[in-house]
Amino acid sequence: MKIKYAIVLMLSLGFMTSTIGQKKQKGWVPLFNGKNLDGWQVGENAASFSVENGTLKVAGLKAHLFYTGDAGNHEFKNFEFKATVMTKPSANSGIYFHTKYQETGWPSIGYEVQVNNSQSDWKRTGSLYNILNVQETYVTDNVWYTEYIKVEGKRVIVKINDIVVVDYTEPENPKRSEGEVNRLISKGTFAIQAHDPGSVVFYKDIMVKQLK
Repeated sequence: MKIKYAIVLMLSLGFMTSTIGQKKQKGWVPLFNGKNLDGWQVGENAASFSVENGTLKVAGLKAHLFYTGDAGNHEFKNFEFKATVMTKPSANSGIYFHTKYQETGWPSIGYEVQVNNSQSDWKRTGSLYNILNVQETYVTDNVWYTEYIKVEGKRVIVKINDIVVVDYTEPENPKRSEGEVNRLISKGTFAIQAHDPGSVVFYKDIMVKQLK
């Protein structure tokens, strides 16, 4: 009887743990399937993106991989986004939001959230690039960490491993330098950046939750 009771208890605890895990993930939709690049589109230098051991490997010439899949009809306004990321030494990358597919060049529309823990650019991981920059390094290379972005209305929050590193509210008529006039809150898709041949970055668990 005691053995039977113990088995029932273990099964019940397992069910409860599974249910709690499902609740935590409620509303989150995966954007990357870990098998291939279905739902994503890249223009120039497509070889900079590949799938390796269930992760998105970013390594090679300048390129940008845009989400063009079914989730949200690949157009997001208010959302939460998260990805598990690992940088190799001297790597630089970025996550764009409110952007749209562009064949070549640096995306001219949307904001970039920086991925850079040790490259020569002093603007570190979590920076809302060239808008609100982070100088501190919150994570190290060769270690998986979580990069989280929340956009609601005109407010952008960026977290690195649950630490808020950016809390920015876009003002009325924000001042932008030449070439960055479209760094504005609007709506659009996401893009992952391949920065240069010396940068190697891995992404997995790329997910989004739409907000009203």
